[in-house]
Amino acid sequence: MGFAGADAVDGARVVERLRTDHTTLSPAEARSVAATLLADGAFSEPYCEWLPTWYELALIAPVRYGDWRLRRVAAAVAGAAGVTVAAPRFSRPRDVTVDGRPALAGVSGFRDRFLLADALLHLEWFNHAAAADGIGVPPDLVERTREETVSYYGGDRASLSPPVRRFQRLLFADDAWVRRVNDRYDLNSRLFGVWERILSAERERLADE
Repeated sequence: MGFAGADAVDGARVVERLRTDHTTLSPAEARSVAATLLADGAFSEPYCEWLPTWYELALIAPVRYGDWRLRRVAAAVAGAAGVTVAAPRFSRPRDVTVDGRPALAGVSGFRDRFLLADALLHLEWFNHAAAADGIGVPPDLVERTREETVSYYGGDRASLSPPVRRFQRLLFADDAWVRRVNDRYDLNSRLFGVWERILSAERERLADE
């Protein structure tokens, strides 16, 4: 998307310092890492609320444990560098309406709920992480993307405008992250496989429009 400051933090160097000694991270690097960890931890519980009850009940315990672990690591990284980072707050279904109706009123089925949650919450995740990295994401683009995304994936809009469609296509690239995690830790998770297929299909569909 050509956002200013996208290369302000050297990702490869950050990874190497995390592997060897996290106390060598600069304040900017530590802020980036801690913000990402806190966002990752805070992301999943609100996400689960967008999905069917059986899904939420099955995952809520590991999700909360994961959040606790990530918060501990984030606190250690931030503390070593002397920086303060706050966890973001992600939207829950009760927070969002589509044309005055509850956001989920026009959505049915696991896939459609999954896509609505992913499109909205990953936008919020990216905006939080980008701010911590010093990346200049235009506020009007974020607001426009949020408005169109909720309406489109909530069943009240026929299409996305070109800049929003491109932005969302890039945000849906987290199918690669899901695949790497599944492979790296030998999870062989059917659930991860479902996530990857849904995300990949939506990214490709947006690219073809």
